[in-house]
Amino acid sequence: MTTTGTIPATTPSTPTPTGEKADLLGALAKHRFLFRYTVQGLTDEQAAATPTASELCLGGLIKHVMYGERNWITFVLEGPSAMEFTEESFVEHANSFRMLPGETLEGLLAEYEQIAARTEEVVSALTSLDLSHPLPEAPWFTEDAWSARRVLTHIIAETAQHAGHADILRETIDGQKSMG
Repeated sequence: MTTTGTIPATTPSTPTPTGEKADLLGALAKHRFLFRYTVQGLTDEQAAATPTASELCLGGLIKHVMYGERNWITFVLEGPSAMEFTEESFVEHANSFRMLPGETLEGLLAEYEQIAARTEEVVSALTSLDLSHPLPEAPWFTEDAWSARRVLTHIIAETAQHAGHADILRETIDGQKSMG
């Protein structure tokens, strides 16, 4: 997966989050840590393996989570134009669940780290989590608009849910458990 444009690094002028922002970013950081912990020490072959009846693989789950986080944070910045549903976007979404030839776990984790830094910078710089944009038209959206707060809680939920999937896959591969 390639990201378009550059992902800005955190700058000294980015405010340190406090209150609700700090709480939400802290929760997201915790789930990212558990996700990354789950894949530590794996080879690229193990990360690309689909050891269960599902087509999911660990590298693909990481790709999918970072794909979603990148797109949702772009939505916070740009609104619904950041989410155009095209044939190409549906192919990219499907490929976000797979490790494609040439992709490595190390490369995916490095890109995930950049996307995480961008998220933290964007959220920290927001004047309010109430910033809201209309959602693009799609049958799966039941609301008219999402605030930055709603986007961030969605990213946390997606990260936690897929970290749980990753835990099952990892235990199937070699018995390692992330917790317990």
